Amino acid sequence: MRIFLFSSVRSILFVLVVMASAGRSFGQVAISITIAPPPLPVYEQPLCPSEDYLWIPGYWPWDLVDDDYFWVPGTWVLPPEVGMLWTPPYWAWVDTGFVFYDGFWASGVGFYGGVVYGFGYFGRGYEGGRWEHGHSITTW
Repeated sequence: MRIFLFSSVRSILFVLVVMASAGRSFGQVAISITIAPPPLPVYEQPLCPSEDYLWIPGYWPWDLVDDDYFWVPGTWVLPPEVGMLWTPPYWAWVDTGFVFYDGFWASGVGFYGGVVYGFGYFGRGYEGGRWEHGHSITTW
């Protein structure tokens, strides 16, 4: 389900309440923004805190209250299960605006808009590590 160019936060909340009250999932609510997200900042990747952590790169989500983008910095996280890899979120131009696609965990890295996040995510899959014998091996 896509909802484009909301006139107010109230209309977004109304749609979310209606969807929640329906008692079943309709999928992701996508918001279309006519302003491109800012460029990704250049930043240092902190050291990996421990074994089996994977890097989740930073990204620009949209703030519905401030009507602007805000930066969510990258971080190291433990995957929800052994063997899972992170596909980063991304913005893509669709019809009349930029639409946000959520990141997700899966057994392989999916499409993430060709965005070059760095840190192993160079726009064509994940080159930052792999799983071997039940442990993540970070190569980036």
